[in-house]
Amino acid sequence: MLRDLAGREVAPGLVALRDRRAIGWVGLGPREDFDRLEHSRVRPRLDDLPVWSVLCFVVSKSARGEGIARRLLDAAIDYARDRGAPAVEAYPVVPADERIDAAKAYTGVLSMFEDVGFREVREVESPTATVRRTIVRLDLGGIRAGVTTATVVSGGRH
Repeated sequence: MLRDLAGREVAPGLVALRDRRAIGWVGLGPREDFDRLEHSRVRPRLDDLPVWSVLCFVVSKSARGEGIARRLLDAAIDYARDRGAPAVEAYPVVPADERIDAAKAYTGVLSMFEDVGFREVREVESPTATVRRTIVRLDLGGIRAGVTTATVVSGGRH
């Protein structure tokens, strides 16, 4: 399955680099490329719009607190827009307080998505959830941006 994703024309994610060392990752792509997500009852398809999904973030412990996840999100939006995505969807956690364990925040936090214009479209209902999650969406309007880079470089260089 991962081998199939890696072999496609559209990258299954973007990498943040610092001094040629990976310090972050965001997983994304057309929703239909992720079979488990497509068949999820917890995160169901909301409509027939061919959205792209932002699935997860990983940020190196040494780079946490530097805004790397937010920069990866910005790059993911540009990457999806540049490839004709009409909208981007994500499945962030809604923290009950200020701090949340990194292991639970791998899908991002709601406020990060709201800060760039995503709107909450549906609460995720799961009897086994240990944190509240939601489905958010950003309408891209089918407009293609001029951004073509797929690599985010920290330290102010893009």
